[in-house]
Amino acid sequence: MKFCFLTSTPQNVTAGSGTFRGIHVLASALRGLGHSVEVVTPEKHCRIFTLERLRFNESLRRQDLSRFDLVVGFDLDGYRIAGRGRTPHVAAIKGVIADELRFERGITRTMLSIQAACERLHVQRAAGVITTSEYAAEQLKRLYRFPQPVHVVPEMLDLAQWRELLDSSEVAPDPNMFSVLTVCRFYPRKRLDLLLRAAALLRERIGNLRFRIVGGGPESKRLRELSSALRLEGMVEWLGDVTQARLAAEYTSCDVFCLPSLQEGFGIVLLEAMAAGKPVVAARAAAIPEVVPEPCLVEPGDAQALASAIEQLYRSPDRRCALAERGSARVQCFDAPKVAVQFVDAVNSIVHSTRQPVFTNAGTSL
Repeated sequence: MKFCFLTSTPQNVTAGSGTFRGIHVLASALRGLGHSVEVVTPEKHCRIFTLERLRFNESLRRQDLSRFDLVVGFDLDGYRIAGRGRTPHVAAIKGVIADELRFERGITRTMLSIQAACERLHVQRAAGVITTSEYAAEQLKRLYRFPQPVHVVPEMLDLAQWRELLDSSEVAPDPNMFSVLTVCRFYPRKRLDLLLRAAALLRERIGNLRFRIVGGGPESKRLRELSSALRLEGMVEWLGDVTQARLAAEYTSCDVFCLPSLQEGFGIVLLEAMAAGKPVVAARAAAIPEVVPEPCLVEPGDAQALASAIEQLYRSPDRRCALAERGSARVQCFDAPKVAVQFVDAVNSIVHSTRQPVFTNAGTSL
């Protein structure tokens, strides 16, 4: 099958974050199944991201996509052309924008509100909708008043490729330190302030505790100011954006992975941590319980609960090993080749329901 992917998400890990990685790995996995995938992205860029997205979608009206068997528009992308051509069009929602914007204020909230309105049109006009979690599916129905069935296909991780990166890392955990790793973009919904407050609570209880934070974003200045106010110098290290090789090394060398986020449409970093054999501490919020085992979860928005979970893992190597083993077993369900088959099955179901030709996982039409 010839897929056309539409996305205005920045085509790099730094700006595109989990959405970029999810699209990139899906495209690679589909090619591995014998399909072809062409990714259409903006040719012109704009300092105002929302304006760039709107211009990109307007430009799609002038493109002939009839040579493809299926068009997949990610998030809002494709809302201007969904339902207009003969080629089946599927909306693939990585994160429900209307759900994300509730954590924002000011101009950011205004811009996201515009994007959410476009995303709502996209899901309403498409032949079918695929999203990454039951949580996201419920938000689509609730926030966009979308009454039709939503197909759930989880995010994926190329385990073979990721483990190759992990194995190539020569960094091992420092036996004299207990290291907690966090990887995310610095958005309000990620609640890194809770992580910093948990660090402050643990300062006197675990003398060799270190927090290493990978990423950046609009909350960076505020978070660094909070870190200084909590006197966390020497305890928290801000690593910024790193290469994939460095990222793998950070996973390899940490003792625990922590994600305090209150809103995740899925959470690819959770897969990376489990595949690295690390125990996870995360909030019992949004789609996170669909990804990681229950014993890894704590009450959302509670710095004390976060601190207690980290301390328990520090004091119990056996518990760390047990949670790591559960995570390692769990992550097998999200291996890219397996999930890519689920994606094609969902596409087949959508295309069949619209009385269009059905395609196989081998890349041929029936």
